[in-house]
Amino acid sequence: MGAGAGYSTELMARSVGSSGKVYGQTDEEAEKLKTRMTTPAMGNVTVLVRPYDDPVPADVHDLDLITYFFAYHDTTYMAVDRAKMDKALFAALKPGGFLVIADHSALPEDGATVGKKFHRIAEPTLRAEIEAVGFKFVADANFLRHPEDTRTNIIFRNPTPVDEFVLKFQKPK
Repeated sequence: MGAGAGYSTELMARSVGSSGKVYGQTDEEAEKLKTRMTTPAMGNVTVLVRPYDDPVPADVHDLDLITYFFAYHDTTYMAVDRAKMDKALFAALKPGGFLVIADHSALPEDGATVGKKFHRIAEPTLRAEIEAVGFKFVADANFLRHPEDTRTNIIFRNPTPVDEFVLKFQKPK
C-alpha cells in the first residue's frame, strides 16, 4: 500500500524472488516508480494504480502479506473512506495472512487529526480502526521507537529522531 517511489516494493520483490508476486498499490503512478519498474528486480511486480479505499481488483485475493509503510496517516486528510479501505485489505488477504503497518507516532489524544499537519497518526487510533474490520493484533516492534520525540512537530523538521511504530495484524484463519 502506498508504493510511492517503490523502494519497499522493490525490497519485497527481492525477498519473494522470481517465483513470488508483488503488487504495489499507488493512487497515482509517479515518475520514480515508473523508472524503478524498468529494473530487473521489479520483474515480479504489478503496479496497481487505484484509490486507497479500493486498493485491489476483485481478482487479487488470498495474499500472504500486505505492508503499509509510513503512509496510513496520509489517508486521514485525503478523501479516503478508511473503514472501506481496511475492509478491502482484510478481504484481499488469505485466512491467516498478515498486515504489517509502520507509521509516525502522534500523541494518543491527537488520534487521526494531525495527519496533514505533522504527518503522524496515534497508534491506538490506527490499531482500533484496523481491529474494527476483523484483524487480530499479533505483535508490535520497538526498533523504531524514540521516546525523546515530543510528537508535536512535523516529521520532516523534527529536532529528534521521529518516534515510529510497527504493528502486525492477522486475518483469522
